[in-house]
This record gives sequence, structure tokens and C-alpha cells, in this order.
Amino acid sequence: MLFKSEHIEMIRKGIKTATRRRWKIARARKGGTYAVQKRMYQLRTESPIIKANSVYVQPLGEMTEEDAKKEGGYTLEEFKQRWEEINGVPFDPEEVVHVVEFDYIGEGNEVK
Repeated sequence: MLFKSEHIEMIRKGIKTATRRRWKIARARKGGTYAVQKRMYQLRTESPIIKANSVYVQPLGEMTEEDAKKEGGYTLEEFKQRWEEINGVPFDPEEVVHVVEFDYIGEGNEVK
């Protein structure tokens, strides 16, 4: 799963425990483990690994301050700005996105 560099460190520190994605279909499943990568085709052994605790869809407009905090310690207003920077589209409260809530479980070479 691709993340911005600053978010990867937040994942390692347990600050970022959720991500919202503009997927047409779910690309993660509850209980699945995923390599956290800055670029495509990075070796899993070189990546932090997360485990999906929950995967669901949600309109962006239903986000709470608590949801924004899980996205990296943001306020809801900060998250809206960050959303626009990352995705290149305005924050649309009606847009339905996939939400993955996860735990950091270690580095790729440590996880069995």
C-alpha cells in the first residue's frame, strides 16, 4: 500500500492508524497484512508492515475529529487540506471512500 514518506514514519510511531482511499473496489481485507511503501515494487523485506483491523466504506462528510486524528494526528480541517494536496481533488463530503484501520506490526524482515 503506497503512503507518503511523512506518513510512513507516523505509522511506525503509531500516530497514523487509518487511511482513506479513493478505490473503486476494496484493495484490502480485514486481517490482511500489507507492506507500507513509498513507491511501487519496493521489496516487502524493506517495508513496514501493517495489519488491517477493519475495512469499510464511508462518505468523507461522515468523518469525525477522531477519524482525522487516526489519519496522522490531524484536525478535521487539517485532514481536509491534506486530502486535497495528496489526491489533487477537493474534499467532497458526498464522496464515498474505502477506510482501512490498521496496526503497525513491524518491519518486513521481522514479520513472519
